[in-house]
Amino acid sequence: MHALTYIGPGQIEVSDVTDVEPAPGEVQVEVAFTGICGTDLHIFHGDMDARVTTPAIIGHEMSGRVAAIGSDVTGWSVGDRVTVMPLDWCGSCPACLAGHSHVCHKLKFIGIDAPGSLQRLWNVPARTLVRLPESLSLQHAALVEPTAVAVHDVRRAGLLAGERALVVGGGPVGFLIAIVAHAVGAEVLVVEPNALRRSLAESVGLRTIDPHAADVVATVSHWTDGAGAEVAFEVSGAGAGVTTAVDALGVRGRLLQVAIHGQPREVNLHRFFWRELTLLGARLYEPEDFERAIELLNDGVVPADTLVSAVEPLSNGAEAFRVLGAGTAMKVLVDCQA
Repeated sequence: MHALTYIGPGQIEVSDVTDVEPAPGEVQVEVAFTGICGTDLHIFHGDMDARVTTPAIIGHEMSGRVAAIGSDVTGWSVGDRVTVMPLDWCGSCPACLAGHSHVCHKLKFIGIDAPGSLQRLWNVPARTLVRLPESLSLQHAALVEPTAVAVHDVRRAGLLAGERALVVGGGPVGFLIAIVAHAVGAEVLVVEPNALRRSLAESVGLRTIDPHAADVVATVSHWTDGAGAEVAFEVSGAGAGVTTAVDALGVRGRLLQVAIHGQPREVNLHRFFWRELTLLGARLYEPEDFERAIELLNDGVVPADTLVSAVEPLSNGAEAFRVLGAGTAMKVLVDCQA
């Protein structure tokens, strides 16, 4: 069986792996498509070698069909169309006992801490499966996981219809946050220096601004008649993005921190004091976020065809990493059966 394997920094290759029957409590999925995300790129560049054991099969944004069922599994049949919420929680830590298993103290992320979906057949815990409707194509369904991230972020921010939301960073997750925020009924402004990303956002009716060409805070002030944005989503992962997000918020505005920052950032706490701002963290997603993401994709609210720049066969999967790393694509999928 073929899989796409991370060997070391900058090294991805197709390898033959043994097809193992699903263990008790597991389901084997025939993977249709897997999306490459920013975390996968970080792994590819060697930034997560302290966490990832090589050789590693990575990937977690996927769709597919049930191929085999392990013992002790009920409710699933061969051929069922599924995606996977790739979280393996302990169930006994304080976070799990409080009902927050997505931030389990011992959380294992499948596709990072355990083998991922860049393979033709993938064994996963049955409890991670999420059913897909027949009306949603498997190619579009590979976007459920990143859309669930955006749904969780918008829900965590408590964004309301009529509020003004600033999205700092217009990559795939920022794009999806903007789409979900717009679906809630908010007014949205996307801050993004990359011309391709701005063009894609504008093509689906989103308003954008190039931070290299205009003063973002002044633009937001004009946009909101001097009030400032009610919510800012920091998705850039840059120190300047944090500063922009904070400075653009109005009184009692909410900053939703989405991007993972590899180092501490300076934050203007006087601004938080002066305007009574709120800082919220958002990590991963919960089951209801997956269900809502499926609805948004199935209803065509998420413009999947606009977001997907290319589809590469598994046999040429390394090209997906090269294309995405070059910054010339928004989302690249791997056809795991080709």
